[in-house]
Amino acid sequence: MRAKATIQANPFKPTAGKMPPILVGREDIIVDFSDGLVNGAGAPGRLMLISGQRGFGKTVLLTELARIAEAYGWLTVRETAAQGMCDRIVRALGGTGPHVTGVDLDPSVDIAGVAGARLGRVSVSLPSSLDIRDAASRRFRHMRPGTGILFTVDETQAARRDELVAIATAVQHVIADQDMTNVSDAEKHGVALVLAGLPSMMDDLVNDEVLTFLRRAMRQDLGPVMVPDVRNAYQQSVADSGLHIGDEEALAAARASLGYPYLVQLVGYYMWQSARRRKSGVIEMADVERATQDAGIAFQDAVCAPAYKGLTSAQRTFLTMMAQDWPNPSNVSEVARRAGRSRSWASKYRESLIRAHMIEGLGDGLVEYAIPYLGEYLTR
Repeated sequence: MRAKATIQANPFKPTAGKMPPILVGREDIIVDFSDGLVNGAGAPGRLMLISGQRGFGKTVLLTELARIAEAYGWLTVRETAAQGMCDRIVRALGGTGPHVTGVDLDPSVDIAGVAGARLGRVSVSLPSSLDIRDAASRRFRHMRPGTGILFTVDETQAARRDELVAIATAVQHVIADQDMTNVSDAEKHGVALVLAGLPSMMDDLVNDEVLTFLRRAMRQDLGPVMVPDVRNAYQQSVADSGLHIGDEEALAAARASLGYPYLVQLVGYYMWQSARRRKSGVIEMADVERATQDAGIAFQDAVCAPAYKGLTSAQRTFLTMMAQDWPNPSNVSEVARRAGRSRSWASKYRESLIRAHMIEGLGDGLVEYAIPYLGEYLTR
């Protein structure tokens, strides 16, 4: 008689950045990065630009790459693009960060009731590429030969250009510094840089006249995961957790995920929870159907809402006018008429929304939403 499987915790982790048990469809990127660490300085996998739409698993992938680097004995410095990023990197490396370079006590003014006061300004020097370079070099002195430092930056499209220039320049110089050391390649310290963000950032980065160093980066464009791969991942993960899901149910769940890694986790999480609430060890079709509804609502709140709110007023107007046609495509001329705008206005924002991967052009003046559930979100 076969022993009953022990039921584990829910294996699906839809929380942003939380490491899921499956990174389905991302194996090649992980292998490229791991090979880069093993193959030494100059290996393509040590310099990566990862792009993908919202919900495509960029943050989770960065977490996995950091885990791999740490397993090889590397130090990881993980950042999300926001003002002060260079300062935080220098501090993480053991540096001092920004420092006061001068104090100006002029001009002098008289204030009612006060004998006198001086209103001045303090000059603060923010960390530069030289600061990051020096901090990395100092940190290398306390690290084992052959190890290195991995820098990851998430949401790169939101980064200040001067800070990106500082980081890229520092990495470039650290690599050159190590090449100049009189030690074997196996003992040299390495440096890796992985930037992740929306697809619109890619052309901006590689076409920047100052950031030419990044043109040598390995570009990884994340797309939807193939349905058969998602189905297999569901079956394996569910079985490992002590539950069972049949072929038909796993395929239905995979199709409901639309190949979006975040939706893969959401659908998996909710169907697993549904079966356990019934105190069942088998995920049935009713669990998949319930999970699809719950996942759709969660996806709208976590992905559609922030994506929509991050647009300009004109872009939001364009998308809202499209909602009257959903789930069918929209005609750009009709969108302009509803908005009370010109055809040139519609053409301008059509292009901007396509570039932002919010909509897709279908030809013959037709467009449709590029993000799952966006149409449903806008009609709620």
